[in-house]
Amino acid sequence: MKRAGFTTRWLPILLLLPQLSIIAVFFYWPAAHAVQSSFYLADPFGFGATYVGLDNYTDLAGSSEYLKVARFTLVFTLLVTFFSLALALLLAVKADNVIRGAKTYRTLLMWVYAVAPPVAGFIGLIMFNQSWGPLTEAARAIGWDFKLGVNFNDSATAMVLVSVWKQVPVNFIFFLSGLQSIPKSVREAALIDNRSARGRFWDVTFPLLAPTGFFLLIINITYALFDTFGVIDTMVKGEPGNNPMTLVYKVYVDGFRGNDMGGSSAQSVILMLLVLALTVFQFRLIERRIHYT
Repeated sequence: MKRAGFTTRWLPILLLLPQLSIIAVFFYWPAAHAVQSSFYLADPFGFGATYVGLDNYTDLAGSSEYLKVARFTLVFTLLVTFFSLALALLLAVKADNVIRGAKTYRTLLMWVYAVAPPVAGFIGLIMFNQSWGPLTEAARAIGWDFKLGVNFNDSATAMVLVSVWKQVPVNFIFFLSGLQSIPKSVREAALIDNRSARGRFWDVTFPLLAPTGFFLLIINITYALFDTFGVIDTMVKGEPGNNPMTLVYKVYVDGFRGNDMGGSSAQSVILMLLVLALTVFQFRLIERRIHYT
């Protein structure tokens, strides 16, 4: 296979310079500043800072509120990831079997991908409105007095549902592409060996989707941890109070509303370490068990 070559070593560096500059300005510099700020008790208006060492981290470790938010974030991430992947896989399998009107069917399932997270959160507010929301009325019909923004569990349920609804189309696109990339000869051989559709799916189709599923697993965990910020911010109406919130939203609340710059910086460093651990888990532990065909 012919490999691309450069006549000078400076040309590839020059081509990479714009991207490296963006990474340095919008990631490395803010990350370094966050690490530095996490060791200080800073004035929110920039008039001074006092070095406190690891006090910000020890305060977080002993904070029952922070631990409560961490537990909710774990449960929220697991629920959003599981239901987003499960529903998307189910819809992709059904869409792959559609013969007539396939393009229309797939378009209807994918259009939510274009909705921004804050817009998805606003739609959730409408659907779960306490006075006339359709989903609130449906809950009342089965005896569930649903109160978004008042009841902790009800608010958490609404956040999970809206976040899953927002993410399903992305997973659907990848799963459908993975299904369509399975060779027809493999499907025909599986049909001969196993007449059960469920058996063929778990013995043949699902293992062949492992690379796609592995990729989407990491993407969905990252989405639930970070990209749901817009959904949560919209649905709590700017008043977190007793409402559930994730770790990334707590960084915003403590930093920009509580003016605790050192504490919020320590929280952001913890999240950065979490992302690093997730990356190592992705490439060192999981990917070795995935076989690409």
